[in-house]
Amino acid sequence: MIKGKASLPLYIGIAVAIGILIGSSINFKNKAVLFSSNSNEVKIKKLINYIQYDYVDEVDTDSLLDNAITNMLVKLDPHSVYIPKEELKQVTENMQGKFVGIGVKFLVYKDTVTVSSVIEGGPSFKAGLKAGDRIIAADKDSLFGAYIEKKAKLEEGEKGTILGSRKISEAVMNALKGEVNTDVLVSVYRRSTNEVLDILINRGEVPLKSVPGYYMVNNTLGYINIERFARTTFKEFKLALTDLQSEGMGSLILDLRGNPGGYMDIANSIIDEFLEDGKLIVFTKNKNGEVDKSFATSYGDFEEGKVYVLIDQNSASASEIVAGALQDNDKGTIVGRRSFGKGLVQQEMDLGDGSAVRLTTSRYYTPTGRSIQKPYDHINSTKYNSDYLTRIHSGELMSKDSIKVNDSLKYTTPKGKIVYGGGGIIPDVFVPIDTTRTYNSKFYRGLNSFVFNYIDNHRGSFLNMKLKDFKNHFDVDSEIFNTYINELKLKTSLAPKIREDLKIYFNAFFARDLFGQTGYFLITQKQDNMIEKVIELDSAN
Repeated sequence: MIKGKASLPLYIGIAVAIGILIGSSINFKNKAVLFSSNSNEVKIKKLINYIQYDYVDEVDTDSLLDNAITNMLVKLDPHSVYIPKEELKQVTENMQGKFVGIGVKFLVYKDTVTVSSVIEGGPSFKAGLKAGDRIIAADKDSLFGAYIEKKAKLEEGEKGTILGSRKISEAVMNALKGEVNTDVLVSVYRRSTNEVLDILINRGEVPLKSVPGYYMVNNTLGYINIERFARTTFKEFKLALTDLQSEGMGSLILDLRGNPGGYMDIANSIIDEFLEDGKLIVFTKNKNGEVDKSFATSYGDFEEGKVYVLIDQNSASASEIVAGALQDNDKGTIVGRRSFGKGLVQQEMDLGDGSAVRLTTSRYYTPTGRSIQKPYDHINSTKYNSDYLTRIHSGELMSKDSIKVNDSLKYTTPKGKIVYGGGGIIPDVFVPIDTTRTYNSKFYRGLNSFVFNYIDNHRGSFLNMKLKDFKNHFDVDSEIFNTYINELKLKTSLAPKIREDLKIYFNAFFARDLFGQTGYFLITQKQDNMIEKVIELDSAN
């Protein structure tokens, strides 16, 4: 499809790396050749028939064919992938930015499906479901305690096995999801009024946000986070940009860290907001040498503003197109660490049985002519997939001087800045990975449940609280934090620096549940060395 931190919600999972995609509406020129009968096609059909009818044992030929397709694509490049029909629907929903359901985020709390938040404007919101409601049945089918585990086992075909929370969550989602405009009758226990309610919910389209948060860092500097480039991303981005501009934003932090890519045309539309009319954004080239160029238009609303793009080693594909287009046009400042290095373009192709392949059909190049695709072996992808470990061992996550560049792939921007191809976007301002921050698995293990339980017991005190008030006044004496730490029964006391770090993330989890991802980003900003670097750069200009 390219022409184009907080815990994740339980209603979505990405089964396949997104990469960069050309919209499936684009015509595939070689359809006649692709679907014509040829000797290879006949050979495969005969082999499948022989195995199906003559092989000594019973064989699942569908599974056999799936594995064969996967193994064929592995021989091509690291980003041509097969998507089984069981996964395609969820992958498609993620990229379209919406799914059909009832529109809640939930957790299984003390053996009960508990609504942690209701998506504003969604079916459950309209029907009157509230955060804290316990869903005890769906269409009179019990959804609590042992019933959940039994349902999960039946769907998985397991007997007598204790299932993980993921399988239980999937079973709950399957009970609540359905076709658009169909009804589901949920029975909920509402703790605040101590009553059981039957609520009829009409399933509908529920948005999956790809711009999870934005806010003003200070009086003139704004922040927007983009998680992926889905069909709805430009609209979400535009709303965020307009809102921040109305608050006086003159400089923008565009956070693309960890963004794996998506639709190229959506990335181009976002770039167009920053570049002047006629500026080259990106161009692609296929195996026949055909070149397709994309240019900025006159419609950009932030052409005069300053932009800082945050990238890291997990920013890939469409994220790199954004960073590369702005860097090559001498617009803004790229801040962070060298990006992933994916310059291949895929098109999704239907295989007729509900499955699909994403096949690499061209390469893309930044405005100066750079290909930022890192080297790969057509046969063995182990080195390609372990690139992150290589970067750690080489020291490049700690020092820009450790980044290896190829002088034969040196390019110059219109203003004379030297940039390099051959393996990701090298930032203008390098920020090393922060090794001083503390991660303690025991600290996070029960945090989600603690935060939910505390909010559930004190909903009245949070009812009219604004994010700004929360930031300034929540748990200033650390009484709630200390309660949680005491529950962990740690063998040793926390050092002051570790305690300070953990307290910020403790508050951030509360802010996430109360105010969404924007709350999480705002609270953790104190520990974000890239944002702190941008604040320093912006104040100096």
